[in-house]
Amino acid sequence: MIIPPAVRESLLAGERVLWVGKPQTGLLIRPSDALLIPFSLMWGGFAIFWEWMVIQSNAPLVMRLWGIPFVLIGLYLMVGRFFFDSYRRARTQYAVTDRRVLIIEHVFGQHLRSLPLERLSAITLSRHGDGSGTIQFPGTEERTGRGRQLPPQFDHIPDAEKTHRLIEEASTDARRDAGRAMMR
Repeated sequence: MIIPPAVRESLLAGERVLWVGKPQTGLLIRPSDALLIPFSLMWGGFAIFWEWMVIQSNAPLVMRLWGIPFVLIGLYLMVGRFFFDSYRRARTQYAVTDRRVLIIEHVFGQHLRSLPLERLSAITLSRHGDGSGTIQFPGTEERTGRGRQLPPQFDHIPDAEKTHRLIEEASTDARRDAGRAMMR
């Protein structure tokens, strides 16, 4: 198994890598897009129409400038978010060690999420039509001032069922080892 440098640099002394992977790359349509696509088309369409009408009517400069942020938000919602999601996934690496689950993102700098295996409780697996899957780690969300975030996840990984079993087994082993250490 080839261990990427970002994973190797994140390892603790004596930690052993059990699995490494990356999310599927390219543009993805997700179930949440069933609502977001129509909303984004309405928002973006109205913003572009409004801005076009303001420009055509020779409205004051302040009115012309007022619509620009709404057009930009609409363009991001309609197409930009798909490209940013693809960009983020292409710069993400996952690893499972004998002690932790690691999620490493290289977007706006490097961000490492480290989830101790003995603290993982309910790990959920969602299978996708193409054979890949997403593994979520509920109960490990980072709370921020921006509200509730989605749980950390291995997003659209190949052979997710096998990886899910590996994490379950490693988590069980880590809890057993932690229990033995406490009894000493």
